[in-house]
Amino acid sequence: MSAPTDIAPRASYPAQLLALSGRALAQLVRTPSHSRRAEAARKLARHSLWLSAAGAALVIALMVVFDLTEIQLMPARGTPGLWPIRILTDFGKDEYVLSVLGGVLVVLALVAAGLHGRSRALLLGLGTRLQFMFLSVAVSVFVAEILKYLIGRGRPFVGGKANPFNFIPFEGSGAYASLPSGHAVTAFALAFAVSALWPRLRVFMFTYAIVILLTRLVLLAHHPSDVVAGALVGMVGAMAVRYWFAARRLGFAIRADGTIVPVAGAVSGRLKRVAHGASAP
Repeated sequence: MSAPTDIAPRASYPAQLLALSGRALAQLVRTPSHSRRAEAARKLARHSLWLSAAGAALVIALMVVFDLTEIQLMPARGTPGLWPIRILTDFGKDEYVLSVLGGVLVVLALVAAGLHGRSRALLLGLGTRLQFMFLSVAVSVFVAEILKYLIGRGRPFVGGKANPFNFIPFEGSGAYASLPSGHAVTAFALAFAVSALWPRLRVFMFTYAIVILLTRLVLLAHHPSDVVAGALVGMVGAMAVRYWFAARRLGFAIRADGTIVPVAGAVSGRLKRVAHGASAP
């Protein structure tokens, strides 16, 4: 949503809105143009492979060693005193997170269509970053839904007893959609996406993600291995979306070694220049 700033100012508002929306979508599917995308792709493949291998090993170890013990230690499902946890856990619900991000994107498009020049450019730059966050969560959740259906792991105590090896692949119901945890996918994808754009928020965002992960355990919605798998899917999914944006020069730059770094937004860039000017002798 950063490129379309040259639409004719005299065009009607609906035409401006339509043109902005069309160009915002077109830039996401255009041919990759970054000269260092091959280096970034290799680094993404290497990091994803190692992260997936380590994560898979941890998930299997938790299934065998810890899942049964953990769910037996949690308070009974439906305990009245857990109502604050039930409220807190909804901050990691994919429908809510995607609705908020999508709603803000729509508002930005509606406002930007009525602006011109620098004001429009500022909003469109923010829009590109919101697109990245939205797609990081959406793509990760989509992959997770496929995995849930294929794996068909029963949630804790489904079937009447604590059995971490209760699997019915392709069952398709919510009772057998435990692995991976959708809340963990959403929270960790969002945490990675925000941290990729604004590294100073990394501690805050991953603290949020861990809190969401813990609520799923306390509420007996998932086994420990489910939330670890969800965190893995969310981060790898967001990493893939970050590469997609960087390869198209959207919000990210690629260094010579293939490292992807955020491009300073127009707002932050202006603030830095003002601060520098104020402190200069």
